[in-house]
Amino acid sequence: MPVITVIISIVILLIAGIAIRRLISSKRTTPGDIDIMEGHDFEYFCAELLKKRGFLEVEVTKGSGDYGIDILAEKDGVTYAIQCKCYTAPVGVKAVQEAYAGRDYYDCMVGAVLSNQYFTAPAVEAAKKLKILLWDRGYLESMMEE
Repeated sequence: MPVITVIISIVILLIAGIAIRRLISSKRTTPGDIDIMEGHDFEYFCAELLKKRGFLEVEVTKGSGDYGIDILAEKDGVTYAIQCKCYTAPVGVKAVQEAYAGRDYYDCMVGAVLSNQYFTAPAVEAAKKLKILLWDRGYLESMMEE
């Protein structure tokens, strides 16, 4: 095999390797990826998103006995108690009730439910009455784009 052919083959392999490495390292989580996450993975994913959005002291709670709160965080002097829901259907009132109870249990100023889905009408109504923020799929996707 002529030397030039070997050199060209090596260069092509190097370029292909660099391209593959860049493609893998630039892989971003897509909305479709979050739909197949398990609950705990979704909580950690949301915690990282909050950190990137300027939240401080972001902490994923231990799981059992967390009073429905998955993430505790602070931003601009405001403390947040956040319930995460990675569902395949709209999120109902129960998640709002958990955020409400957890907000008070952890003495936070704001309670929120963060989901990969949207919320049922009763959940929206309850959230308004109980002053709970609802961060739905659209909000989550906007966080991912930033």
